[in-house]
Amino acid sequence: MSDLPIHAVLPDLLAALRESSNAVLVAPPGAGKTTAVAPALLGEPWCTGEILLLSPRRLAARAAGERMASLAGESVGRTFGYATRMDSKRSAATRVTVVTEGIFVNRIQADPELAGVSAVLFDEVHERSLDSDFGLALALDAQGALRPDLRIVAMSATLDGGRFSALMADETHRPAPVIESEGRSYPLELRHLRRAAEARIDEPVAAAIRQALREAEGGILAFLPGVAEIERTAERLGDIPGAAIHTLHGSLDPAAQRAAIAPDREGRRKIVLATSIAETSLTLDGIRIVVDSGLARRPRYDRAAGMTRLVTERASQASATQRAGRAARQGPGVAYRLWEAAATAGMPPYDPPEILEADLSALTLDCALWGVADPRDLNWLDPPPAAAVSEARARLEVLEALDADGRPTAHGKAIAALPLPPRLGHMLVRAGEMGMANTAAQVAVLLGERGLGGNDADLETRLRRWRSERGPRAEGARKLAERWARLAPGAQTAGDDAVAQCIALAFPDRIARRRDASGETWASAGGRGFRLDPTSSLARHEWLAVAETQGMASGARILSAAPLDPALIENLFADRIETRRNVRFDPATGRVEAMRERRLGAIRLSAGPDSAADPDEIAAALLEGVRAHSLALLPWPDTARALRTRAAYAGIDALSDAALIADLDDWLAPLLAGKRRLDAIPGEALTQALQNQLGWDGQKTLDRRAPARLETPAGSSHAIDYGAEGGPTVEVRVQALFGLATHPLLGDGTPLVLSLTSPAGRPIQTTRDLPGFWKGSWADVAKEMRGRYPRHPWPDDPAAASATLRTKNADARRRTSG
Repeated sequence: MSDLPIHAVLPDLLAALRESSNAVLVAPPGAGKTTAVAPALLGEPWCTGEILLLSPRRLAARAAGERMASLAGESVGRTFGYATRMDSKRSAATRVTVVTEGIFVNRIQADPELAGVSAVLFDEVHERSLDSDFGLALALDAQGALRPDLRIVAMSATLDGGRFSALMADETHRPAPVIESEGRSYPLELRHLRRAAEARIDEPVAAAIRQALREAEGGILAFLPGVAEIERTAERLGDIPGAAIHTLHGSLDPAAQRAAIAPDREGRRKIVLATSIAETSLTLDGIRIVVDSGLARRPRYDRAAGMTRLVTERASQASATQRAGRAARQGPGVAYRLWEAAATAGMPPYDPPEILEADLSALTLDCALWGVADPRDLNWLDPPPAAAVSEARARLEVLEALDADGRPTAHGKAIAALPLPPRLGHMLVRAGEMGMANTAAQVAVLLGERGLGGNDADLETRLRRWRSERGPRAEGARKLAERWARLAPGAQTAGDDAVAQCIALAFPDRIARRRDASGETWASAGGRGFRLDPTSSLARHEWLAVAETQGMASGARILSAAPLDPALIENLFADRIETRRNVRFDPATGRVEAMRERRLGAIRLSAGPDSAADPDEIAAALLEGVRAHSLALLPWPDTARALRTRAAYAGIDALSDAALIADLDDWLAPLLAGKRRLDAIPGEALTQALQNQLGWDGQKTLDRRAPARLETPAGSSHAIDYGAEGGPTVEVRVQALFGLATHPLLGDGTPLVLSLTSPAGRPIQTTRDLPGFWKGSWADVAKEMRGRYPRHPWPDDPAAASATLRTKNADARRRTSG
């Protein structure tokens, strides 16, 4: 294998690492960097310990370890080994260990000095996974503080080495040397095929594969976004004579993955249906054709919902280039792209760094344990967003992993010691304390390993199936669960509800209650709506502990859950269940409804009338109801309305809407004590409250400017209507005004509108000029009145007559008796 392009630059890399602790190696796919660099370092004088080679995926890590061992003529686990979460082959003699990035983060956290490690090689750093970025930040931090002799090499397949070079500068700020390798260049033909946008992707991919079988030679590697699309494409292809169809994704057991990578034993033409797992690091023997769907499925963290969801989206230009390049690794190749050539320019240039879009809970906790309160204080190519760090810190406080000052708690340290994300680590620790360690560990494995026990949304069903499954992958997963269970405190004593309890511990915000009879829509404690296939066995239950969802936060689809007994909610979350007493003002009735409810987050557990509601809260709600909905809701008596109308006419602001609303606390609040509705306020109390608002001086001013009544010469008293359309008006019998030679005036000199009536109260005349009436039309009025009311006096000169409301005979009798 000395003809690999990487061998031409290995002397430059070795020289650079003798002079400097860090280096950046840029080598295109197929150059051989993954399997050639680490063995070349073993002979260097400074390399007396272990070399850790970081790989972004378990499949690639295992393949790289096996490939280096094969090239050395050894079995894997001797000089060359690997370590992943599900599998490990290494020994005391192992000098080069290929590890996944997550394994490295856990190792350096446990041993910041990396004792016995001479070099750390970060492969495929251009993929910018969160663990890769974080692992590099921790390695640089440890190198600067504890291990200046540690060699760090960043290996990239793209020409972005300059940024890594600056990030990895030495203590004098001299950038790390960049060594570039030429790639092995074989001719690559691009063929673009148009596909209908509305069609499912498996149909055009299967058609493209059949076309490629007719038009080109060699094995075929087809890229699809996910496992479901891979399985549907395989069904569409069926059995093809002379060809072997393989699938390749992270859920497969190691044997099936090895079969997809290796040449076919029967010499058949190989068709590999893969996710993006096959984009980098792996070399698939015999592949000369690539069929690219142009789609990728990536995790996207929805910060508003607090959930990571898988999103199918267009692949980036960089990804499309990587995929096409797989066809020309070992010879001339052809790539079929299921989009028009012009559409390539519209694809995003690169995949965004995961750190900018991921849940940063684990990162924030790990940084706190590292002694860095703010993750942004480390050296990053792209620092984590402040909002994401803040949100992660808040979640960790809820999980009791961080205290209010951002320091790790004892529980947080226990979580971080586990090879699990914080939510699942919290679940394992708390479940272990409750006697559910085994179940919690199994749930954690199920949630991390797609396909174990099938794909049923009911995790209890999947767990039962997995426990009876046979095969290397199922067995390896069970052993992993056993290892994790031993890390948790307590013994296994849990009953049938253990799965739901464990999920609820990990995802309390995803406890969900059914919202309809079909079981299709659900409300969660975190306030988000979920959807479930109504044909699922879970749909008949009222409560679910939801573990995984997919889709938009407002209606995410439930991928996995377990039925939850509501009694368990009381046991698990007694400290989180809130009893709320709510008083609500109803403007339609003018009353306050007092309710008592118990809630777990956004889910109401129970509700009913609250007979013990605080009277002060009720009074305050009534007061705010008036403030929000206007004074018209109050049961104003006529006396109060008249008083306000007079004040408005007189220009006295104290009884205006604005003034009364501003002073509600002073005049209305005392009237609400002990009352639940506004119409319970006595009318006279409202009138008195208004008079109190005016005060003594105000009432005197009001009486002067706008007197309430007209006193007549006959001794009668009549209310003045200040709200009349024609102005302040008083209705009075004309006889009561006999003897009055001047027109009555208000305090501001305005003539009072006199609505004059007959003895029977029928209108006679309306006037603002009483003397003019006496001298003018009175004669005609009097003549008519004498005919209608002959018993009453109708003098020719009313201004000189005596006012009276009595008949002529009654007046005569009174004079005689007098």
